[in-house]
Amino acid sequence: MYIIAIAWIYVVLMMSITEPTVIAGIMTFLMYCVLPLTIILYLVRSPQRKKQRKAEMLAKNAAANTAAAIPDAGESPVTETGLKKD
Repeated sequence: MYIIAIAWIYVVLMMSITEPTVIAGIMTFLMYCVLPLTIILYLVRSPQRKKQRKAEMLAKNAAANTAAAIPDAGESPVTETGLKKD
């Protein structure tokens, strides 16, 4: 996908160079390149961002569950000698 975006940037850059004024060239580059590519790349990356957000949430929940399963040092039922308290 990025190779297509790079090619489009090149095409629009060449178009903007041929404009009669600098302002027209800048506006051509912004309106034909920057704005459309920003929108298209944002939409194309939406599923990837969703998967990443879900993976981060699952990792956070797994870490919280692991931390909840490990007892604190003060709550251990085993003494220093290795025997259980009565």
